[in-house]
Amino acid sequence: MKTLADRVRSQGPLISRIVAALFGGYALAALLSVAVLALPMSKPQAVLTGQLASFAIYAGAVIWVFAVRSAWKAWSGLAIVAAALLPLAWAVS
Repeated sequence: MKTLADRVRSQGPLISRIVAALFGGYALAALLSVAVLALPMSKPQAVLTGQLASFAIYAGAVIWVFAVRSAWKAWSGLAIVAAALLPLAWAVS
């Protein structure tokens, strides 16, 4: 019978990737959809561009989270991209 520590060791990285895909991908998509408002275009066009691009970013983030070798790299990659988008999104709001 497996102990709790064995279960966490075996399934922890998978659960971490699932959480990273769900919430990290959503965070990136939301940051991008706000950061697009900083582009030099009309507001309605920027909103539409941000909404459409957010679907591609979310799907790409989910794919990327499961494509990298470790959950640590998945989280760090999401954090790096979010850190790059955060100043743009902050400047708009």
